[in-house]
Amino acid sequence: MPTFLDFEKPLSELDTRLNELRETAEAGSINIDAEIERLQAKSERMLRETYAKLTPWQKTQVARHPERPHFKDYVAGLVQDFVPLSGDRAFGDDQAIIGGLGRMRGRKVMLIGHEKGDDTASRLRHNFGMAKPEGYRKAIRLMRLADRFGLPVVTLVDTPGAFPGVQAEERGQAEAIARSTEECLSLSVPLVAVIVGEGGSGGAIALAAANRVLMLEHSVYAVISPEGCASILWRSGDRAADAAEAMRVTAADLKQLGVIERIVPEPLGGAHRRPEEAIKSLGDALSEELQALSVKTGEELRAERRAKFLAIG
Repeated sequence: MPTFLDFEKPLSELDTRLNELRETAEAGSINIDAEIERLQAKSERMLRETYAKLTPWQKTQVARHPERPHFKDYVAGLVQDFVPLSGDRAFGDDQAIIGGLGRMRGRKVMLIGHEKGDDTASRLRHNFGMAKPEGYRKAIRLMRLADRFGLPVVTLVDTPGAFPGVQAEERGQAEAIARSTEECLSLSVPLVAVIVGEGGSGGAIALAAANRVLMLEHSVYAVISPEGCASILWRSGDRAADAAEAMRVTAADLKQLGVIERIVPEPLGGAHRRPEEAIKSLGDALSEELQALSVKTGEELRAERRAKFLAIG
């Protein structure tokens, strides 16, 4: 059974009723095909109406959906001959950030991104996508490798933020994030970043200071989580919905503000409902962006990237 979010309760009840009718129809006792078709049409209509008017907080919930495609899913669906590259050559290998070489629709790329995991064991192994300094230093190493060999870099961002633990701070978390952001801005090869779920704080921008920043339709991008913002402004995480509204975290808002360049449409009801379709849609967008950037020189890429982010400020 799919996981339904709080605001999808009417959809959940209708889906349960549909499943019961299908089981009855399979038993062959009575012909209820007409009723199933009617409820199916009603379900699709309700889904369309619900997702056409999502609030920023509801979009945040969709961006965090546990069944939403993660980094490994995009690799499986878009990249051939993927060769993972591990370690920062200084401390260790952080599984919250994964990267490696591969071919994306025939084009050689360096792919780097956050991995949250999709079950308890993998979420713990990947630390819920919250990277430590060694994760960002690994990303820096891979970006430099791509620059040396003239390979475009694609980053997939999906993190609530960098890991805030004491050990991460001891190993230079802020410095690692700053260096990773600096490396993004210094590359002489095309860099395309995609916010595929959550884009949280410096943990996101460290991989997203790109020539082109894309967002999936129901992803969110902000300097802090809505809960964190609410706890600062109102001393209560209960007002997270108000914070999400005020922060303008949605793809539509950020496109209007000039923070991102492109919104990648998701299937009806979000990427978690039809992940293969969402992955293909992102692949099409990435191919177009990489092709457009491939004709630019290294100096042009650097200058445009830096000018873009200075203009945002």
